[in-house]
Amino acid sequence: MELAAEVAEFKAAHPTFRPKLVALQVGERSDSSVYIRQKAKACKEIGVEFEHVQLDEGIQQAELDARVDSINDDPAIHGLLVQLPLPAHLSTRHVVQSIRAEKDVDGFHAENIGWLSKRDGSPYFHPCTPLGCIELLKRYNIAIAGKRAVVIGRSDIVGAPVAMMLTKLDATVTLCHSRTANVEELVRDADILVVAIGQPEFVRADWVKPGAAVVDVGMNAVDDATKKAGFRWVGDVHPGAAAHAGFLTPVPGGVGPMTVAMLLRNV
Repeated sequence: MELAAEVAEFKAAHPTFRPKLVALQVGERSDSSVYIRQKAKACKEIGVEFEHVQLDEGIQQAELDARVDSINDDPAIHGLLVQLPLPAHLSTRHVVQSIRAEKDVDGFHAENIGWLSKRDGSPYFHPCTPLGCIELLKRYNIAIAGKRAVVIGRSDIVGAPVAMMLTKLDATVTLCHSRTANVEELVRDADILVVAIGQPEFVRADWVKPGAAVVDVGMNAVDDATKKAGFRWVGDVHPGAAAHAGFLTPVPGGVGPMTVAMLLRNV
């Protein structure tokens, strides 16, 4: 594993250094818990210390702020992430901006996003899921420069940053959202399609251009009585798109693990 080798090499050169990541989780959302377990497992595999801090869903803003501040001030902790989304009574914007930019391994801080938006900018960290999307395209030798890319979803976590990153790589990018007219028509023309809206199988199979590269960021739990857990995971793109897409990430097992890998690279 590439990251394990890199961590081992760095530790050998700096024997007293022990990289550590802390994850704060508020509440017990099933999807958030899946992501936390993935991160813990991956940290163990590559030799990064991991601490999961589980907080009650009813925690108040001041108490959460105090937790973040204490981690910011701890020199033994090198990365901090707050698992999103947070309960409605907490301010996501405030919490994200409370994390020091140099410990913001999720890459969400305004300082990191601001540098990302500049053509020659160099943030401390890139947002992990967008970085994972780009890494997948590169690893599979999918050309980006000069291609028409469509991103569905304009969230600060995935859609907006991945659109910036594709633009920096010289793609011609269209960013779609809930008010975009003729989404189907735009998708049909996309050489590269990134979908991150959290709507099960929103993009129909026949919308996808033959040969297109499709990155499905969605991970949606849908009821399924045939499954032991009572539900199954599906993406934002209908799996039938695999019949004619040139590349389609699986759900689960595609963007999720790559996001974790990029997170650990940031640590």
